[in-house]
Amino acid sequence: MADTTAPRVKPRPLSPHLQVYRMTLTMAMSIVHRITGAALYFAILVVAWWLIAAGPGPNAYAVFESYIGGWFGRLVLFGYTWALLHHALGGVRHLIWDMGRGLEPAERETLTVVTLIGSIGLTLLLWGAGYLALGGPR
Repeated sequence: MADTTAPRVKPRPLSPHLQVYRMTLTMAMSIVHRITGAALYFAILVVAWWLIAAGPGPNAYAVFESYIGGWFGRLVLFGYTWALLHHALGGVRHLIWDMGRGLEPAERETLTVVTLIGSIGLTLLLWGAGYLALGGPR
């Protein structure tokens, strides 16, 4: 009589990164680069809302301003600014790597730290300049 039981399937091996590799700053920033890219994809809805609200007139724009002008809206804009700058600097870092430069371990870590500190610093600088140009927080 034939065996009617399901054939035995060998268990698939686990990916080696689960056991072998330790998390490095470069790996973490690669993950953050992907997250900021996805966040920017959805954050463009705020930009679209801003542009659409500017068209019909002052009443529609006032509704947009009431949402974005509060503390939560400014927090969203601050996060959007940081994500945009971090993602852009991460893209420059990847461009440097694509040119075959900065691939040694110490150079990779340096570029990663520069990306992180640069994105935070540029965000603070941009927001500080914006507040100074507008005469301070309203």
